[in-house]
Amino acid sequence: MPGTNLTREEAQQRAKLLTVDSYEIDLDLSGAQEGGTYRSVTTVRFDVVEDGAASFVDLVAPAVHEVTLNGDALDPAEVFEDSRIALPGLLRGRNVLRVVADCAYTNTGEGLHRFVDPVDDQAYLYTQFEVPDARRVFANFEQPDLKATFQFTVKAPEGWTVVSNSPTPKPQDNVWVFEPTPRISTYITALIVGPYHSVHSVYEKDGQSVPLGIYCRPSLAEFLDADAIFEVTRQGFDWFQEKFDYAYPFEKYDQLFVPEFNAGAMENAGAVTIRDQYVFRSKVTDAAYEVRAETILHELAHMWFGDLVTMEWWNDLWLNESFATYTSIACQAYAPGSRWPHSWTTFANSMKTWAYRQDQLPSTHPIMAEIHDLDDVLVNFDGITYAKGASVLKQLVAYVGMDEFFRGVQAYFKRHAYGNTRLSDLLGALEETSGRDLKTWSKKWLETAGINILRPEIETDAQGVITSFAIRQEAPALPAGAKGEPTLRPHRIAVGLYDLDEASGKLVRAADGRIELDVDGELTAVPQLAGRPRPAVILLNDDDLSYAKVRLDEGSLAVVTERLGDFESSLPRALCWASAWDMTRDGELATRDYLSLVLSGIGKESDIGVVQSLHRQVKLAVDLYADPTAREALLTRWTDATLAHLRAADAGSDHQLAWARAFAATARTPEQLDLLEALLDGSHTIEGLVVDTELRWAFVERLAAVGRFDEAEIAGEYERDKTAAGERHAATARAARPTEEAKAEAWASVVESDKLPNAVQEAVIAGFVQTDQRELLAPYADRYFEVVKDIWGARSHEMAQQIAVGLYPSIQVSEDILRRTDEWLASAEPSAALRRLVSESRAGVERALKAQAADAAAQP
Repeated sequence: MPGTNLTREEAQQRAKLLTVDSYEIDLDLSGAQEGGTYRSVTTVRFDVVEDGAASFVDLVAPAVHEVTLNGDALDPAEVFEDSRIALPGLLRGRNVLRVVADCAYTNTGEGLHRFVDPVDDQAYLYTQFEVPDARRVFANFEQPDLKATFQFTVKAPEGWTVVSNSPTPKPQDNVWVFEPTPRISTYITALIVGPYHSVHSVYEKDGQSVPLGIYCRPSLAEFLDADAIFEVTRQGFDWFQEKFDYAYPFEKYDQLFVPEFNAGAMENAGAVTIRDQYVFRSKVTDAAYEVRAETILHELAHMWFGDLVTMEWWNDLWLNESFATYTSIACQAYAPGSRWPHSWTTFANSMKTWAYRQDQLPSTHPIMAEIHDLDDVLVNFDGITYAKGASVLKQLVAYVGMDEFFRGVQAYFKRHAYGNTRLSDLLGALEETSGRDLKTWSKKWLETAGINILRPEIETDAQGVITSFAIRQEAPALPAGAKGEPTLRPHRIAVGLYDLDEASGKLVRAADGRIELDVDGELTAVPQLAGRPRPAVILLNDDDLSYAKVRLDEGSLAVVTERLGDFESSLPRALCWASAWDMTRDGELATRDYLSLVLSGIGKESDIGVVQSLHRQVKLAVDLYADPTAREALLTRWTDATLAHLRAADAGSDHQLAWARAFAATARTPEQLDLLEALLDGSHTIEGLVVDTELRWAFVERLAAVGRFDEAEIAGEYERDKTAAGERHAATARAARPTEEAKAEAWASVVESDKLPNAVQEAVIAGFVQTDQRELLAPYADRYFEVVKDIWGARSHEMAQQIAVGLYPSIQVSEDILRRTDEWLASAEPSAALRRLVSESRAGVERALKAQAADAAAQP
């Protein structure tokens, strides 16, 4: 029995045997308001190279009523099993398959997701097909290299809207007949159906005219800032079309903000779906707008890289995601009029730290991962695929030059439009335009795992003049269990020289204080620095061109420790913050010292995204990496600081809001909790701080977690906010309560029942796990190991992954948890995907134990 998996070998065999011409898909969604199942009728026309051959088509459905192949009826009971319909006796040349099935609406964010808005009691539908879930809606050959045209016909309830990849037609008797799409892969087809609100515009330039649409539920319409979204979208159209030298390849561009979405967004051709938390109901910081803009640009970039030209198989998924990530951030950094020219700071501060963390797990893998089957790829949407890949593309651009890079990309699009490619196709185009041999570069960067460390080696004379300078490259051993060998790589980096400007008090890079060079092998001399006075700070990998952990020499570290907040530019600050965080995670910097460093510099940090990252990192460090005997004192020190910064922040500023959230996350003394209650009921105010819907919930969730609020207060807050977001917040607050009954109820709703929708299950798990409640949660460690394998087998991938990762006892940092995990890994015989997720969680506990020991050793 194949289950729902598909191997690469099976996909390759099928691609050799057949090519697909077209799909006609007829869906009756007229009963969507009630839910259940819907009728799906699919006609596929495809060509086969061998007479009498057998193959299969993919379908996940509760019932199959008819299977007709080349006019002959096949018995569904004989040919349909698991997720496949067997196709025996195929004809050489054209074949026609017709499948009639009942398919199911889902509440897991996979296939055709159905959500009922509590505000208007209306159902809202959208599809999410990546990786293999188009087969939950219609019968198809579910692999990216079997492209075809898709013609959708949809019957929907009266008054609803239907959006797909092709322009939306006028319905006749509530039936919507769409024109066929260009040749695309199954996973980027889409349907969004329901009484959605919409705003329309057009992108026009040099005779080109592309209709633009933005959609959301009516209950969010008052918060939809369509003009800002259109502005970012137009900037992306301008910049990408210039850089790619290829006109936008589809007829229109709709962006649909949809509920209960598992990811950030999805690049369906011409019909991008985006999580509707990006329609901001309450005040957010500029960092949130920047992240939303990056998401919008990321999906727009996919229209070319991923949709127009698509990977042959999922081992090149990284190329899709890395390219979209790199070009979206480059667009923010370089597009005329961009609001976020500092986007590389954000990238260094958030994306790179994700990549460094992922690359130090036992599951680390080359960027170009070996993807044997669908189960492999489903757990590979990770920090290596997205963030390390984009970091290495940035390094590639530094290596070959930006103009040469984009000229290669232009040739690649023209050569492979509407087709499928491998990595070698892109590298070949880049070799042609750059003149660089990229085979060795590719082998070392894309086909090996792990991170290099770059350290400066500096000698000075008695007058402080540099006599020699070199860069030492290390390739640390890969984590236990990881495959591969440590690898030294070629790095194109900049070395930055910073001195203190007496007038401004800022650390400033001198006009001649940047040296760009190639680092290769163990030791690279930098003779350009000899004879120069030693600057205050020497920063390796300045401008963040490469992907490596960077360490400071002793003198630079002393200055940075004292004056990290004084760098004039945000990027070197972000690089130093990231290096300090990395040292803390590695046990090279004690948690208490990291906290001191943050408290000394964060007040001068102007970049709000960096500030918010530091908030998250400090809380994680104190919760998990601090010596347990010192934890409460460090939490008190941090919480006192958050309140002081909240009171000192400019009224109405982003910093004020960020500090309010940081304070709410750890408020602990009776006086601090009294303040949260007073801010909620309005008996106390802080000038400029608007305690709006989302901030209220942050306060309520904390007050519930410490036992101040119970069901009455949570229900009362939900009465104020009877929305889907309010439901999720209430679920989090209920699960956060510090009682055995609340924990048992939350556990049962997630583990013993499978009725919760994806977003509510995620909210319950978030509330259940509270770092202040270790003792209360301790009994659930054994229960986790008792149930996780069965849950993995019984639930859909998204739902099972939430549970496997979210309920692992990560906050129980002890040798005992490592032992129990090892026993389970040795005896349970989990699937490779589940083994990977549990092993990654185990690695987090192991790292925390080492960091706690380092913090304890630093105790004065």
